[in-house]
Amino acid sequence: MAQDSARLKTTPLHEEHVRLNAKLVPFGGFAMPVQYPTGIRAEHEAVRSAAGLFDVSHMGEFRVAGPQAVDLVSYVTTNDPAALSVGQAQYSAMCLESGGIVDDLIVYRLAADTYRLVVNAANIAKDWSHISLFAGRFDAELRDESEQIALLALQGPESQAVLSGLTDCDLDAIRFYWFAEGEVAGIPTLISRTGYTGEDGFELYVDAGGAAALWRALLDQERRVTPAGLGARDTLRLEMGYALYGSDIDEETTPLEGRLGWLVKPAKGDFVGREAIEAQRSAGLRKRLTGIRLTERGFPRPGYDVVFRGEPAVAVRSGTVGPSVGYGIATAYLPPDASPGDPAAIVIRGREVGAEVTSMPFYTEGSLRR
Repeated sequence: MAQDSARLKTTPLHEEHVRLNAKLVPFGGFAMPVQYPTGIRAEHEAVRSAAGLFDVSHMGEFRVAGPQAVDLVSYVTTNDPAALSVGQAQYSAMCLESGGIVDDLIVYRLAADTYRLVVNAANIAKDWSHISLFAGRFDAELRDESEQIALLALQGPESQAVLSGLTDCDLDAIRFYWFAEGEVAGIPTLISRTGYTGEDGFELYVDAGGAAALWRALLDQERRVTPAGLGARDTLRLEMGYALYGSDIDEETTPLEGRLGWLVKPAKGDFVGREAIEAQRSAGLRKRLTGIRLTERGFPRPGYDVVFRGEPAVAVRSGTVGPSVGYGIATAYLPPDASPGDPAAIVIRGREVGAEVTSMPFYTEGSLRR
C-alpha cells in the first residue's frame, strides 16, 4: 500500500474486502478496494449488464436539523433545498465566495426541518469547517454522523430485482433521486434511488454495525451481484461524464466551468459564491470542462498534456479507456467554443496521439440518465 496502513481509516466493510481478496489502496484517507480478483473490466461490465455492489462508506454524512435548517443548507449550497419534498434528494455543490467548488454533494430532505448532506471522503474535514463558518448565523444544529453510517451502492439493470428479494419496500414507488426508509434483509435501511454509474440502482444507508450483514445478504443472491471496487466506479462514472472532485472539479473551478451550471439556482436568493458565479456568467467563460476521445489507440491518463489548436493547452483531468466504448476517453479544460469534432491530441509517452473533442456522456446506452 502506498501509504502507511496504520494512518488509513477503514470502513465497516474492511474485513469483507479482505475476505474477498480485494486489492486495497489509499483513497480519501481510507483503505479502499480498487478491485477484486475478478478485475476492473469484469466489475465494470457486471454493473452495465447485471448488478455490482460498491462499498462507499468512506463518504461523509452531516445532519442539519432545526427551524432554520433549510436556510443554512440553502446558504452553503448552490441548488435549492427548499424545493425538495420530504423523501427527495438533489445533487448540489458548495462553493467559496470566489465561486470555486468546495465539494459536490447530495442533499437529502429527511423531514421538514432535517437534512442529510453526503460529501466526499477526502473533503469531510474541509466541508465541516466550511459549513461551520456559517452555521452560527442560523437556528440549526450541525452534526457529523460519518462514522455512524455505512453506505453501500447496488448498481446495474438488475439492481431492483436483486433488492426486491430482500425487502418489502415498494421499490417501484421510489423514483430517481427519491428515497424511502424500510428494511433490507431485516436491517433498517434508507433506500435511495441514486448512484454514479449511469445505471439504475440504489444507495443503501445503514448503521455501521449492520453493514457487513447487509453486504453479505446482497452478495448471496444466486451470484447475480458482483463486488466492485473504485477502479470500476471510476471507469463507469467517466464514461457518463460525471465529474470527480479533485480531478475534474476543485476550488480553482466554478460550477459554470465544470458543466455544473444546472446546479446553480440564483433565483432562490443569496448563497456562498453567488455574486462571483453570476459575474462570471455575465462576463463569459474562459474555459470549460470538455470531453475528448482518442481516435488512435492509447491510454490517456490524468496529467498528460492535451494539444489543442496546434499547441499544448492544458492537462488531462480524468482519463481511461472506457470498457463499454472501447477507446480512450478524457476530460480537460478547453476554450468554451471547442466543439465536437474539433481535432486535438494527447501526448502519451512523448508522442501526440490523435484525438477529437466530443460531447459527453461518452457512453449513452445505460439504463438510467441524470
